[in-house]
Amino acid sequence: MYTRLCATLSKLSLMLAVVGLIVLIACVQYQVIGRYVFNDTPTWAEALALLLVLYITSLGVAVGVRDAGHIGMDSIITLLPERLRLKLEIVIHVLVGAFGALMAYNGYVWAVLKWNDQKPMLPVPSGVDYVPLVIAGVLVVLFTIEHVIALVQGKEVVPAWN
Repeated sequence: MYTRLCATLSKLSLMLAVVGLIVLIACVQYQVIGRYVFNDTPTWAEALALLLVLYITSLGVAVGVRDAGHIGMDSIITLLPERLRLKLEIVIHVLVGAFGALMAYNGYVWAVLKWNDQKPMLPVPSGVDYVPLVIAGVLVVLFTIEHVIALVQGKEVVPAWN
């Protein structure tokens, strides 16, 4: 059940990232057309594009952790005996999970600190820049827990996009 939840969250994150990427491309296109065709650059388009990059990247990071798309040290681990390899893989996942927890916590702290500040080119609080860190951090922790459980049970986490 936990694996299905994580797979669903991963698929949803990936779909949201793709939608965000499409909106990002539309924003940049609108900005280019506004600048070079109408000689009237829309100021909000660049700010929205930068904000979308934060969300797309954060969601991509979380999906990459779940689907093991991140850079690993597989070559070193495969040379170790099975017993030692399992322990080292668990340690690596726990470290990734700790990083995710720190990312979520510090993103939350910064979001709260900046929430009352207004972004100059968008009618949203500056704190929305840090919300993707919270989302990605929580997802990284959830996906790391899934990996550790799978390792202990001798199973493999199947990528959500398969």
